[in-house]
Amino acid sequence: MSEQPDKFRDECGVFGIHAHPEAANLTYLGLYALQHRGQESAGIACADGKTVYVEKAMGLVADVFTEARLRRLPGQTAIGHVRYSTTGSSQLKNAQPFFAGTHRGSLALAHNGNLVNALALRAELEGQGSVFSSTSDTEVILHLVARSQAETLIDAAAEALSQLQGAYSLVLMNERQLLGVRDPRGFRPLSLGRLKESYVLASESCAFDLIGATFVRDVDPGEFLLIDDSGVHSYSPLPVTTPTMCIFEHVYFSRPDSLVYGQSVSRVRKELGRHLAQEAPADADIVIPVPDSGIYAALGYAQEANLPYEVGMVRNHYVGRTFIEPQGSIRHFGVKIKLNAVREVLEGKRVVVVDDSIIRGTTSRKIVFMLRSAGAREVHMRISSPPTVWPCYYGIDTPTRRELIASSHTVEEIRRYIGADSLVYLDMKGLLAAVGKDDGYCAACWTGRYPVEFPGQGERQLTLFDASRMREKR
Repeated sequence: MSEQPDKFRDECGVFGIHAHPEAANLTYLGLYALQHRGQESAGIACADGKTVYVEKAMGLVADVFTEARLRRLPGQTAIGHVRYSTTGSSQLKNAQPFFAGTHRGSLALAHNGNLVNALALRAELEGQGSVFSSTSDTEVILHLVARSQAETLIDAAAEALSQLQGAYSLVLMNERQLLGVRDPRGFRPLSLGRLKESYVLASESCAFDLIGATFVRDVDPGEFLLIDDSGVHSYSPLPVTTPTMCIFEHVYFSRPDSLVYGQSVSRVRKELGRHLAQEAPADADIVIPVPDSGIYAALGYAQEANLPYEVGMVRNHYVGRTFIEPQGSIRHFGVKIKLNAVREVLEGKRVVVVDDSIIRGTTSRKIVFMLRSAGAREVHMRISSPPTVWPCYYGIDTPTRRELIASSHTVEEIRRYIGADSLVYLDMKGLLAAVGKDDGYCAACWTGRYPVEFPGQGERQLTLFDASRMREKR
């Protein structure tokens, strides 16, 4: 019996490359670097100038793409996708990229984000005769692009995407062209890189590092980047609006070795820890992180507080999605299989433990118990973001509002529930100071101020197939 995850689930990761003889192999490596953004399924589409080939399956990138499978993907243009795990929709039919034959030729598409008007668009398309094979909002985008009568990929994409509301960073390709797009608010990241004469698109710049590409720049909110044999062409066909980039990318989602929104993720996380130490000092002996999400914030906290940084918990990186749990014989088994306390570090110590967030509170409660069991004299919990009070509708798998402990409990009540000696969250002022600007971000999960309205606003809604309880988030 596995417990519900007590962290936000990552959205998805996308990758694209044009004009490289090993396009499929490099896309495989790019997806490998983006594996943290999705572990449910992986897929690659590749084009040789005449035909688009698609391979995808359930599982991790290294398991899905054997040498034999990669040999079935010839060509110099490719896109790839990793999808994260959800409950109720873990099926091959939802794996990406999606593919369609159109009057303009073949089209493959991979998407990171979530459309808040997907249900309405899907109903309209079905009323006009469209047939869907998945429960994914991404397929709605594919249908809209495929049905467009525009002659060029850019014009067809612009016509289709002008009908969307919500978050989307996506890569599209036909037999000869690669297109990368961010929605006008820039909710999800997308970057442009270069590998000699080839251009690369990726959700995070860490994918460029693995293949030896250099980071060029972020794709701007609302920008269409068309990449073909003549180079990179920038278009802005959608109405300009105020950017609202997901600030949680800096707090948790992105890899610390990435550049996101033009900033080093590791640097921002250290700054989060520094501001947290200024706001919430503690009489303590050591600072430890909750690995891996709290590592850089804990480093910043320890440096600012002039306290020793220690590794007080060790993470097992080889935990699969399922495991056989003893029937009540080991208390807190679900946490212990992922984390184990280091008694030699903790025994007799007053400990500051730093994490990025508290969602349901169940994991924090078990961590505090584990640290005390390992001999910690005091446990002071510090969180490098404000209390998470509201769910996300723009591509992050979050619990319902009633499941978010901070939506119905005070900080003191949460402290008592998790069993810590003290608990302090970083406030919004400190958060914005750490990222270096006070506008251009979406912080709806903390403030409840949603930049794009959605049907049934107020409690979490399912984007597609609400009646059948199939959740689709990218």
